[in-house]
This record gives sequence, C-alpha cells and structure tokens, in this order.
Amino acid sequence: MQVQAGLGLDPWDVLHQGVAKALDHQIGTVSIAVGALVLLLWIPLRQRPGLGTVSNVLVVGLAMNATLAVLPVQSGNVARAALLAGAVLLCGVATGMYISAGFGPGPRDGLMTGIARRTGISIRLSRTAVELTVLVTGWLLGGTVGVGTVLFAVAIGPLAQLFLRLFARFGLDSSNLTGTARDEAAVAPSNPAC
Repeated sequence: MQVQAGLGLDPWDVLHQGVAKALDHQIGTVSIAVGALVLLLWIPLRQRPGLGTVSNVLVVGLAMNATLAVLPVQSGNVARAALLAGAVLLCGVATGMYISAGFGPGPRDGLMTGIARRTGISIRLSRTAVELTVLVTGWLLGGTVGVGTVLFAVAIGPLAQLFLRLFARFGLDSSNLTGTARDEAAVAPSNPAC
C-alpha cells in the first residue's frame, strides 16, 4: 500500500525498492533476498531465528509482490494519503501481532536487537544506525523517500506500542516473552516490510 501511494517508504523498503530498481526485480523478491542476507548477519551476533523469523522472510515478500500485482497505483492526493495512512496503521497492527505471538523476531528487528546485545550499545543507537544506513543506501539506489518515510518513522513506534498493549488484553502478553522477543517488544519496530 505504501509503495502504491508513492509518498515515501519506510527505510527498509526504500532499500528494497532501490535494489529492485537497480536489478530490475520485484520489490517483494528483493525483500526476501535481503531478509535472507540479514539472517546471515545473525551468525556472529549469536541470534537464534524462530518460526516467525523464517516466516517473516518469506511471507512478507510474497505478500508484497501479490498485493502490488492487484493494487493499482493511486493518482489523487486524497487517495494516496489514505493509502499511506492505511499502510502505516496496518503495519502497526501487524507488528503488534507478530511480536506478541512470540515466534521470533523478523530478521531486521533481530539484527538491531542482536547488535545492541553483542556490542553493549543502546537499542536506540543500533536501530538508528541501521535504519539510516539502509535509508541512505536505498535512496542512493533510487528508492522513494518522502512524507511517508517521515510519517512511518514518527508513527510506527506509538502504533506498535498501542497494538502490543491491545493484543496483551487478548492473552498475547508481551511481558511473558523471553529473550529477543521481549527486547523486540520493548523497541519501536521499524520493519519492514510491513
């Protein structure tokens, strides 16, 4: 939805789109490949993937390609803004759901929590460094940066926190999560590829 709105993407999708343009591939396919490469970075960080980690790599990219195949590009400003707002909101819902499930972090979120744990730097610093790196790289490759990028950066943390609390009321309590899943629930997720 955020891609079709054309108003700017979250940092990881800026990278995915930039690489997709450079290699003439679908953005979802690039998301899968980047997710798999990020998992290789988990090895020195001693991160352990879960079912949710592997599912995130495959399902998000496949869903992105399928959605882009049926969802038309929007031309009117109102329609584009509505699509952007809906995309950010749905990403917040999805983030709250997948973290609350406790089946392992997505590859990008696990990279950030792993870097923080192994280096001793704060989650805030590791997250910011990784996000800025992928954002600038993606932008240099032709990924779309705009008001949507800023909206996502500002809104995803509060939305994720809201939906983590909401799903805790339904028995999906993130305070009962262990290890990386709890670390992930404590930060403002950025992914991906939502």
